Amino acid sequence: MRMSEGVEWALHSCLNLSWIETGEAMTAARLAAFYDLPAAYLNKQLQALARAGILASTPGPRGGFRLARPLDRITLMDVVTAIEGAEEAFRCEQILRAGPGGGPHVDYRESCVISQTMRRAELTWRRELAGQTLADIRDTVESRFPGTPDSTRAWFART
Repeated sequence: MRMSEGVEWALHSCLNLSWIETGEAMTAARLAAFYDLPAAYLNKQLQALARAGILASTPGPRGGFRLARPLDRITLMDVVTAIEGAEEAFRCEQILRAGPGGGPHVDYRESCVISQTMRRAELTWRRELAGQTLADIRDTVESRFPGTPDSTRAWFART
């Protein structure tokens, strides 16, 4: 499975929002400028996060986006699902039905070893992402790169 670049952009934008003044709304254009991203495309990702309740969107000239809930209540899976959707990565099309010995009334999604293996792998991946919050990521970044919050705040204050 290949996730779109929107997932990376959304995750970084959420972290940046956590480092600016609490409750301050930030426009998509300013968030995009931080990484030299196309503002219109980032705005679509931010709107998806708002629809998922991860961000709050405020319209108007002083509007923008801010975190809608604390980072310890936003998992990586929440962000991935908001951007990519909840559809499973592997879809068993039950091609065994058409093969020799296939039965039209068998649910091969349940009996096919390939389908079962792929579903187990995806479940493991989803559980791992659901077990990591943005607070966990923020804490790791701040531990490894302690100047990041201040430099991020300073950059947004200058622009």
